[in-house]
Amino acid sequence: MARGAGGSDGGTGSFLIGLIMMVGGGYLLLNGIVVRPNFGFGARVFGIGGVPITSGMILIPFMFGVGMIFYNSKNWIGWGIAGASLVALIFGVIANMTLQLARMSAFDLIVILVLLVGGIGLFLRSLRAG
Repeated sequence: MARGAGGSDGGTGSFLIGLIMMVGGGYLLLNGIVVRPNFGFGARVFGIGGVPITSGMILIPFMFGVGMIFYNSKNWIGWGIAGASLVALIFGVIANMTLQLARMSAFDLIVILVLLVGGIGLFLRSLRAG
């Protein structure tokens, strides 16, 4: 006896149609999101105790860490300072992003949501035992 998707009797057709709908709806939803950075060298990355830390302030310990690495490449303190500064800078860039939906009609949004949620429903239905 042939088994369906995931070893269940749910059906391979529902699995494939649900997967295609889910991927298409997810793609259209993510394609409709606009990412705008709110980041600059004078922008506040985060704060410690109410004191704003800017991206330029993060680059100061990074420069000292790189200088320590060039002076002695086996200096683990220099590597730690440079690495922590880079992690803080990346964290600050990601934390200061603004995500917005692009301008679209209600019909576009309904089609995207039906594709995404309907695809998830078909996909999950195909995995359960018949």
